[in-house]
Amino acid sequence: MAGVSLKCGDCGTLLKSVEEAQEHAELTKHTDFSESTEAVLNLVCSTCGKPCRSKTESDLHTKRTGHTEFSDKTSETVKPITLEVPKAQSSNDVDMIDAANSGEPEEMVVPDVDSKLLEELEAMGFSKERATRALHFSGNSSLEAAANWIVEHEDDADIDKMPLVSAKSKSEHPKPSLTPEERKAKAQELKERARKKKEEEEKRMEREREKERIRIGKELLEAKRMEEENERKRIIALRKAEKDEERRAREKIRQKLEEDKAERRRKLGLPAEDPTASKPPPPVVEEKKSSLPIRPATKSEQMRECLRSLKQSNKGDDAKVKTAFNTLLTYIKNAATKPEEEKFRKIRLSNAAFQDRVGKLEGGIKFLELCGFEKIEGDEFLFLPRDKIDRAVLNSAGAELNSAINNPFFGVL
Repeated sequence: MAGVSLKCGDCGTLLKSVEEAQEHAELTKHTDFSESTEAVLNLVCSTCGKPCRSKTESDLHTKRTGHTEFSDKTSETVKPITLEVPKAQSSNDVDMIDAANSGEPEEMVVPDVDSKLLEELEAMGFSKERATRALHFSGNSSLEAAANWIVEHEDDADIDKMPLVSAKSKSEHPKPSLTPEERKAKAQELKERARKKKEEEEKRMEREREKERIRIGKELLEAKRMEEENERKRIIALRKAEKDEERRAREKIRQKLEEDKAERRRKLGLPAEDPTASKPPPPVVEEKKSSLPIRPATKSEQMRECLRSLKQSNKGDDAKVKTAFNTLLTYIKNAATKPEEEKFRKIRLSNAAFQDRVGKLEGGIKFLELCGFEKIEGDEFLFLPRDKIDRAVLNSAGAELNSAINNPFFGVL
């Protein structure tokens, strides 16, 4: 498809004709233009008939007037663009057209030109016809202007034909040419007009850019708000999951305690508790405030408190806490499964690995002492005597350690 517009390679503006491209180049100093198959829009307001060249112009018109209906007549006006500036009709052609239109034959004569300039052009090697045509169409202003005209029009088919003008127009006095001062003033006026037009265009573009910045800013604020809302919902869901996991962990511990209790009753020969039997309500005990901390009653609760203290004092280092719990579980498991081997029941307190993993952590040594380990030989060793091994205590310690290791919310509350 032939080009239907010219596109400025510097700013992307679409232009309908070569004349518009030249005007755009004068205003913006842009020089990179190319043919484009994209047509300049022709949106006509159905209410007031105002034409708009782009979607931006139609949006601005809608904002100013409230008119929203536009008819797209782009396809009606699209036609291939010509890259050649149309040649101005010579006075000879105009005179001939006028004579033809009048229907009367009109006398045609050679125009008067500056004889001195004509001689100089002929001396330069130009034919009389070419020199006369150049002087006539350059306004007899100067030798340089005539020479430039010849260079610009040397490819014209009628360059070597003697120009003819109407005898009537020849008798008319030519319009006086502008003085240098007038030409300078005229040029200054054109420059001032171009400058004002450029400033208006820059202001309009700045307003468009400001509107675009405001739109982008609003979109960014909305995106940030949505992100914060999604993060809030995610945190709420995570907390709910944590509470559910904590509830399940407590229920599992409660079931384990019930099973241990039933197992102890079975070993003691006591009948199993009837779950349907109604239990008497616990006595109401008046709560008394005390400045002293309440210590856990059972050994299992004391062990759990040791493990909770160990995790709380190392809250920022989960790896260290997990290592400590696994180390304690290894000591308890070895003592319970291999009680005949003394090396599994004796720990050197000065051992660097033991100190790093358990010894220097709050609650670590106390947990082992609750399992039956005792300090011997001037507090140099922790030792579990063979005759003091209590499998029930060791099993309870293992259960507490397994709960602390497998429950991610252990020690949170």
